[in-house]
Amino acid sequence: MTDAMTHKALKVCHVTTVHDPLDDRIFYRECVTLAEAGYRVVIVAPAASSEVRAGVSLRAIPRPSRRMQRMTSTLWSACRAAVDENADLYHVHDPELLPFGFVLRLFGKQVIYDAHEDLPDDVMAKDWIPGWLRAPVAVLMGLLTRLSGEICSGIVAANPRIARRFPVFKTAIVQNFPRISAATSVAAEDYADRPQTLVYVGSITRIRGIIQMIDALARPVVPRDARLVIAGSFGTYGDPELEQSVRSSTGWQRVDFLGWRSHTDVRALLQSARVGLLLFHPEKPHIEAQPTKLFEYMSAGIPIVASDFPLWREILEGAGCGLVVDPLDCDAIARAIASLLADPQRAEEMGRRGQQAVRSRYGWEPQGDRLLGLYARLESGDGRLAVSHV
Repeated sequence: MTDAMTHKALKVCHVTTVHDPLDDRIFYRECVTLAEAGYRVVIVAPAASSEVRAGVSLRAIPRPSRRMQRMTSTLWSACRAAVDENADLYHVHDPELLPFGFVLRLFGKQVIYDAHEDLPDDVMAKDWIPGWLRAPVAVLMGLLTRLSGEICSGIVAANPRIARRFPVFKTAIVQNFPRISAATSVAAEDYADRPQTLVYVGSITRIRGIIQMIDALARPVVPRDARLVIAGSFGTYGDPELEQSVRSSTGWQRVDFLGWRSHTDVRALLQSARVGLLLFHPEKPHIEAQPTKLFEYMSAGIPIVASDFPLWREILEGAGCGLVVDPLDCDAIARAIASLLADPQRAEEMGRRGQQAVRSRYGWEPQGDRLLGLYARLESGDGRLAVSHV
């Protein structure tokens, strides 16, 4: 980070009702960066207990067991805890927290909205929202997005596509690129010594390709000793129907399901695998998305089999670190997996090129500078920003 941005004892409160307090973007990237720059940082989030980690205070609120509970009692608990912190600046991460942010603005507080997704498009891909209701909800989310751009002090957008919905002069694009230091925090196992392991990390849903991944694994072209290791969960509140369906499939016999794992555990898992899978369906929110796991796979030095979206193709083929396929074509997925497992030297070289691309272009440090730049401008009273694209 630049010397000009290291300073200050302002108190910053990040608030979420959706994400884990140790979420990669919220904690490991944004909050740790702010703490390193001298800010006093608190995260209010659902967790088992409060603690202090890496200079960041984690203030726990009760975990919700249902979505409606999250939007009612958990939301109320988060707002009360955030007000109690009496921070100088609030940084909210979820759309249901925006009305709370608007109230804080009425009382003179600085408020940043961190837009992780394009809300209107994201709603249209939510299978838990009845189909007939998605369009009206998307319209409401569009209005909420517009209001947030008008009322909030600043906007942090996770990618350029999301940023297009907000005023240029108050928006900073802070992308989900990995911290370079984290990429070397766990000793990687020699690629040649690794078992025939594929890996998928993250939420397990239909539109993120779980059915196609498992079906591809069962294709004859994939070596019989290949296994898929999954570190994640079946949605925020579970999806019993989907879980039962995939567990009863033939390919599940070759799956090692770990459930949710810590950031450190995931790093170790990636650095003992041969191939990372990222097979999101071609839904609108995915086409220009920049999933954290894409860059985490690259930083861990493993080749990737990913959906053939224009942006992902540009990243992977540009770096020479993966293969793109039709994510709905299980045979194509299986062939791509088999080709990487059959040629470990080529696969290892792809992984090395991915690591180099992270170091040279897709590392966190320039993104962290943008975040600190936004904070510095808000602190100085100048909320006007120049949006830069990477």
